Amino acid sequence: MGRIVILAEKPSVGRDIARVLGCRERGDGCLYNETHLVTWAVGHLVTLKEPDELDERYKKWRAADLPILPDDIPLKVIRSSSDQYKKVKALINAPETDSLICATDAGREGELIFRYIYRMAKCQKPFQRLWISSMTDEAIREGFRAIRPGADYDALYESARCRSEADWLVGMNASRAFTLRYDTLLSVGRVQTPTLALLVRRRKEIEDFKPEQFATLSASFGDYSGVWFSDDGKRDPDTHLKDKAEAEAIATQVKGKPARITVAETKKQRELPPQLYDLTSLQRDANRLLGFTADKTLKLAQSLYEQRKALTYPRTDSRYLPPDMIPRVVQTFQLLPESYQPFVPATMPEGKLRVTGRVVDASKVTDHHALLPTANRVNPASFTEDERALYDLVARRALAAFYPPCEYNATRIVTEAEGHTFRTTGRTVLVNGWHDVPPMENPRRQKKKPPEDGESEAPLPPLSVGDTRTVQSTRVKEDMTKPPTPHTDASLLSAMETAGKESDDEEIVRQMKGSGIGTPATRAAIIERLIQVGYAARKGKTLNATDKGVQMIAAMPEEITSAEMTGRWELALEKIAAKEQSADAFLSGIRRFSSFLVEYAREKSPDIAFPEDTARKGHGKKSAGLAAKAVEGCRCPVCREGQVQETDRAFSCSRYRQGCRFTLWKDGLTRGGGPALTTKLIQLLWRDGQVRGSTGVIAISPEGLSFTPNGQEMPSAKRPLTWEKSSSAKA
Repeated sequence: MGRIVILAEKPSVGRDIARVLGCRERGDGCLYNETHLVTWAVGHLVTLKEPDELDERYKKWRAADLPILPDDIPLKVIRSSSDQYKKVKALINAPETDSLICATDAGREGELIFRYIYRMAKCQKPFQRLWISSMTDEAIREGFRAIRPGADYDALYESARCRSEADWLVGMNASRAFTLRYDTLLSVGRVQTPTLALLVRRRKEIEDFKPEQFATLSASFGDYSGVWFSDDGKRDPDTHLKDKAEAEAIATQVKGKPARITVAETKKQRELPPQLYDLTSLQRDANRLLGFTADKTLKLAQSLYEQRKALTYPRTDSRYLPPDMIPRVVQTFQLLPESYQPFVPATMPEGKLRVTGRVVDASKVTDHHALLPTANRVNPASFTEDERALYDLVARRALAAFYPPCEYNATRIVTEAEGHTFRTTGRTVLVNGWHDVPPMENPRRQKKKPPEDGESEAPLPPLSVGDTRTVQSTRVKEDMTKPPTPHTDASLLSAMETAGKESDDEEIVRQMKGSGIGTPATRAAIIERLIQVGYAARKGKTLNATDKGVQMIAAMPEEITSAEMTGRWELALEKIAAKEQSADAFLSGIRRFSSFLVEYAREKSPDIAFPEDTARKGHGKKSAGLAAKAVEGCRCPVCREGQVQETDRAFSCSRYRQGCRFTLWKDGLTRGGGPALTTKLIQLLWRDGQVRGSTGVIAISPEGLSFTPNGQEMPSAKRPLTWEKSSSAKA
């Protein structure tokens, strides 16, 4: 009798499976016993060939060769992992191998990894599919008990293959077409380009924003206070007055005058417990509360899943559990570390787990259930600090999801004085419910926002319609409307997840429910890719489109920048996996779309002045960056003869070949908390001598540039960024 070969996605997973099966003998790239042999990939071992590997003529990028639309895109072995591929190929095709088990990650990409290896190796052996969401020993045993024929996942593979080939067709054709059109290296992607469009749109909203002054007026009635509002029947009445003068006029009118309560209502409300985490919601909270990037959260969650055996499969898009998971959840809660045990009893009143449709719903579980701690004893003290913080988020969310709602009385009071209305709201907690699971004390967490005027966290006095008071004092507060905030990983993930839902077409909104740009497993990589190619930049927690990113989107047709279009593709891929749509029909549409992009680049793309790409001009030689373009109206401050010019990383003098050393790096001020330098900022500095922004003041002098954070007196105590120092280092 021959062996069964099990192929895992990573060595760590392979070793766990081997331990459970008792495969203790070591071979070359494998572990085995008499009946089973466990081997592993190292992620992807096989990928699609590049165009120049299909045909020699594609080595040179020529518009005449586009579009490139092969009927079949052959596979190739990835050079960096070819040694491991050879070992795997030999093992799965060995005469003593009877059959295989696919044990790659349980999802679309994991399926693709196995099937591409299987195809490339020309393997004909029958195979089964191991589908597990947790790396505990018991979960692995359970997976083997429930193992299914590989053919049950053929539709998932078709979806994965379509994703892979669609990215190739769109990316290869559009990147070549637009690179040739603008003579600068441009990376265009089916998913990354609409994600970039979200960042560009937010940047333009911020740049185009025109602040408007407004004022608010609050009044004290002795034992409570209220804020002025316009009683026009709107659901969200306006509390803004157009200016300070108007607010002060009303304040003068009502001060010392009698006031009467016209509305006094109290309603019992419930705040439902939060749902369990899927990957995207975990990434959002980890960014918002802990400052983690989406990519860092994914890597930490993967480590807690694979190495620590502390979390279930993290790359999930579901926030629900199937009913058969209820006993597992009970076991999980009983095995949580000691610090969580005080919160467990409330999840199981009368010894039975509190279950609701917000947590358990089999119809809303796809490939994987929601993210949970495992039913495995773990010691968080042995984790890294970041692993511990992320595990804590998941553990507390899991507990809170099974708690009762928070119940409270919401009180709304309207007080009228001299024809003007003032609103007061209050909240009195009756049952704390899920708020009894407190967040971990962590200095990185955001501080709680203080209550605004007219809001009361303390109980309000007993008030009834007709009660009277006197306006004892008033307060006028001046303010300016705020621009939209830059995207963070958290807000961009939300925008990607809900892409297309702002469409005017109700049918599209209905169809796209639950889809968006990318998948939970790929969104972090998309964000990092935008930064890598220079279309976006991260500063602290914020993400901003760069100048190149803005130009990139301006060059593209709406069809490739549209979140709605990408959401439709993701929805189509889901339908292929569900056997509701044809893979061939989808790829035919992608081929037509790729042809459209090539034609658009040739015939309809706008004239945009991208900086010259010296990497494309230098016969393949490496270049430090993009060629320079002049900054209008800015003469060199050092030699006084040259023109300030801009590259992708810095501003410098056009007479650098004649020896002028003026160089100003775009990120030269960021280490001191200042902004990245842009063309617009440089032009304002050269014109006005200083620029005041949201973070502080930038000033120019003959010696150099200085930045003074808000709240410090000018001149800054910080060493200025001198022209000479900046020429040799990012000072």
